[in-house]
Amino acid sequence: MIHASNPTNPTASSKSTLIIAVGVTIAMLYFGRQIFIPLALALVLSFLLTPLVGWLQRIHFGRLPAALIVLVFCLGVTASVGWGVASQLLEITTHIQDYRSNLEEKIQALHSRKSAPLIKATATVQQLNKELAAAPDSNAAKNSHTPRPIPVQVAAPPGNFVQELRSMLGPLTGPMETAGLTIIFMGFMLVNREDLRNRLIRLGGQGQLNVMTQALEDASDRLSRYLFFQLLVNASYGALFGVALYFIGVPHALLWGAIAALLRFVPYVGVWIAVALPMTMALAVFPGWKQTLLTFAVFAILEVTVANIIEPWIYGQHTGISPFAILVAAVFWASLWGPVGLILSTPLTLCIILMGRYVPRLNFLEILLGDAPALRCEEIFYQRLVAMDEDEARNVAESYLQDNSLANLYESVLIPALRLAEEDRHSDVLGDRSADFIAQSTRELIDDLGDRAIHETSKGEAPAASVASADSRVSSISIGCVPARDQADELVGMMLTQLLEQAGYTRVRYLAIGTVEDMLMQVGEGGFQIVCISALPPFAVGQARSFCKRLRARFPNVTVVVGLWGFTGGVIRAQERVGSACTDAVSTTLSEAMLQVRRLAEIVESATPLANEEQAQSGKARSQTAAD
Repeated sequence: MIHASNPTNPTASSKSTLIIAVGVTIAMLYFGRQIFIPLALALVLSFLLTPLVGWLQRIHFGRLPAALIVLVFCLGVTASVGWGVASQLLEITTHIQDYRSNLEEKIQALHSRKSAPLIKATATVQQLNKELAAAPDSNAAKNSHTPRPIPVQVAAPPGNFVQELRSMLGPLTGPMETAGLTIIFMGFMLVNREDLRNRLIRLGGQGQLNVMTQALEDASDRLSRYLFFQLLVNASYGALFGVALYFIGVPHALLWGAIAALLRFVPYVGVWIAVALPMTMALAVFPGWKQTLLTFAVFAILEVTVANIIEPWIYGQHTGISPFAILVAAVFWASLWGPVGLILSTPLTLCIILMGRYVPRLNFLEILLGDAPALRCEEIFYQRLVAMDEDEARNVAESYLQDNSLANLYESVLIPALRLAEEDRHSDVLGDRSADFIAQSTRELIDDLGDRAIHETSKGEAPAASVASADSRVSSISIGCVPARDQADELVGMMLTQLLEQAGYTRVRYLAIGTVEDMLMQVGEGGFQIVCISALPPFAVGQARSFCKRLRARFPNVTVVVGLWGFTGGVIRAQERVGSACTDAVSTTLSEAMLQVRRLAEIVESATPLANEEQAQSGKARSQTAAD
């Protein structure tokens, strides 16, 4: 028997392809780092310098001259600062032996008697290492009588100019090559910016030119603005730090200021390394602790001021990256590219998040790395109730209520959460037990919030949920809120009833869910002048239309408002679904419903005296006829 093979799951295949692509990309970034590091540096610097080039172009410079002027200016500033920093760094290396004795004295002063066992253990380990290191020398002395081979030096062939230059520069060869490639790449990017942009749009924008254009514009604007302000803040920080160290008397203040400005680009640990270096220098140079403590005090004042006042004021509190993602990105890029990757980690991660925002297949990158909440407030509220965690769900509602009104809480959190529950319940994803728990917990929360609002009103505080306050002329209108289908509709009816009461309507009542005939009977017994039918789409729309027709047939003089809460398409589409024959108004939010109730209550109130006058005149006419 031949068994047919199962077809390949396209979702699993796409995930496997994505994982392979990510692995290949990481391998390319690692093994091709000699090219990708200067390319990434050039990309970030081109985003940083593009506004300056654009400014020169606006004052009638050509693209090429503007790019060359910006490049020469930046290279001049960098070379000047680099020369001063390098000279001070060389001066430190020449005087490092002079600082050794002072540092040793400070270290000895820090040791207390309690650390004596540790000192003895350290000395024992050091002595053991010396003895182990001396053992091969003693064996070599015993065998010194054996003849040793005479080393023969073979003349190496003369190298070319590049090899001689590499040997002369030594460890500076790699950084200088990276700097040269970065300058070349950056020059081409600044001069040919529009051409590169168009090529990227054509490469990734086939059939989605709008998406790619938005992505590139967003990336360019956000990165340019963020990098420019970050450079401005960090350069000012380093300048102030260096000036303060100069007046304190710490040697090589320019070096420490430049290092502080550079290390502030490194997330979390950069600032601590930046202050540790000059504090170590102060310990090595000065006999006391005064200069060291002053250095730390200057750092603390600057860091608190810049991190908590200047940066939020200039470019906002958030970079678009979650704090955990910043840490992971720093470790990832540092593992790939070393210190350069550590400095570039934040802007490169921001580029990746922007890619995830506009490329559907990479949307998971924005979810994982971005600082936007992973779940919306209504989703968190619903998820906590599904998990039977009523306390945390209440905390979500309380936190939202601190910055929003009660009406906003109902419209933006509770009603969407009930809609999620209805969708899961009708899809058999949510069991009856969980559905009952969600409904009961939400009911208790609404009751508690209503009692709190009444307490605040009794204390003389203005109700926060009032959308349309009723005047004394219409506040006595009798209003009933009737559910169209099930408990969710009843709960929203409770919310509307509560908001209407807080707005000043004194005769408002909501009806519990029951049979259609039973609810029609309660409407007749209540003598309501306005009836609000509460329906939570998409499942209760048909029931709302049916109940509205039966209500209109039974009570033709009653004013009817249908609330299709959160209906997609707005009021016009909702009115089309319900029909204009049986309803006087349709609303999709609680705020709209309250405004409609206020408008209709005024109409009902103005029509009531006319009806009473007509009834009185009719009675007089009947009396006159009987007398005749």
